[in-house]
Amino acid sequence: MPLKFKLFVGLAIALLILSILISPYIKFVDKTLQVSVLKTLFSKDTIKVFDEQVNILLLGISGGDHDGPNLSDSNIVINYNFKTNTLSTISIPRDLWSKTLQDKINSAYAYGEAKKPGRGGFALAKAEIGDVVGFPIQYAAVIDFQQFKELIDYIGGINVVVDTSFIDKKFPIAGKENDDCDGDKEYRCRYETISFTKGTTSMDGDTALKYARSRNAEGSEGTDFSREKRQQKVIEAIKNKMVALVKKPNLKTYERLYRIINKLIKRDISNQQMAIIVKNIFFLGNFKQKKIILDQEFFYNPPLGDDRYKGLWVLLPDDNSYDFIHQFIACNLKGDSDCMKLKDKSKEDK
Repeated sequence: MPLKFKLFVGLAIALLILSILISPYIKFVDKTLQVSVLKTLFSKDTIKVFDEQVNILLLGISGGDHDGPNLSDSNIVINYNFKTNTLSTISIPRDLWSKTLQDKINSAYAYGEAKKPGRGGFALAKAEIGDVVGFPIQYAAVIDFQQFKELIDYIGGINVVVDTSFIDKKFPIAGKENDDCDGDKEYRCRYETISFTKGTTSMDGDTALKYARSRNAEGSEGTDFSREKRQQKVIEAIKNKMVALVKKPNLKTYERLYRIINKLIKRDISNQQMAIIVKNIFFLGNFKQKKIILDQEFFYNPPLGDDRYKGLWVLLPDDNSYDFIHQFIACNLKGDSDCMKLKDKSKEDK
């Protein structure tokens, strides 16, 4: 048998075996995910971009039987730059006052859903938070925290580095929001005490949810700014664990993971559009990630009980406009080294 013919037969058999092995995965991508490999590789026309960037608003709502199930406890803008292959996250404080809504900004999704269920929540939340960050937000996704635990438990839990030890003696117990506690005026039966110790901590779904949502911790960890940092840590830990899982070819794992995520996340960005972003991240090279933190020094609290803010505890931008915040975020997205110098300059200008 000629050598060329042997090579041809060997190659044909290898290709046949390969096609048999990968065909279930191709079917999963094509039929279940509804993602076109050709569009993913060669076209970016299906995704909305602004200045070669795409912005996705990620909202976390309480869901279930909690008070205000559509109020967004977590508001994170994810910016992806196609040119620099950089993914940036920006946490937006939930207690920012909205002049348009005459309420806290975390109510935007709830108001929108009440007016136009299924569509209004995303539209209003993107508009309101787009005004804060200073650029248009093309897409949005909302995570129901009640179902958050299932994903973390399925991926085998997560490891989170706890920066500061804290105790929260008033963490609400689900289902006891309206319990009269047998006449206890402090309603202590509605709450449990939770605590976390500084260092790397393995967390199951229930523990991670408590870590991310704790609002009444003693000391600095009781602020919304600290809570937002904890939420980013949990999201990053989930992402890292999922990336590790996806790198191990297992069709059953992929299918189960997709079913959980599809149930967990409501979104207006398609799998095809997400695939284009993921393809760019993996193939462009030199992928970078950064966190843009809007901490307490960017804001101030008007006196509690001020009628202009309906007596609520709210946050306002330091100069009563979002101009500096827009400059600070734009500076960070460009990759400048010291964006805080803009704050010093703004003080000098005043």
